[in-house]
Amino acid sequence: MILDDKTQEKPKIEYPTQWGFKLIGRDKEALLRCIKEVMGEKEHLCSGGNASKTGKFHSYNASCIVQSEEERDRIFKYCHEHPCVEMVI
Repeated sequence: MILDDKTQEKPKIEYPTQWGFKLIGRDKEALLRCIKEVMGEKEHLCSGGNASKTGKFHSYNASCIVQSEEERDRIFKYCHEHPCVEMVI
């Protein structure tokens, strides 16, 4: 399915599924702590992403198996609202 501004349907996602989150912020260590906090004991992968040209922003990629849309949304919301996170993709 191709998503564009004319598509009204949400894509159907079958759970459980592997889901990735990219966190962007100014403090690399704080981003890592955020990922550890939100994932807790949940098995996950985490890898460093890119830094901005000036070194002002850094990113980390985190992924895990999510069991439901609610769990996926909860992780996203936690990261989005965390004070060290500028953006979550």
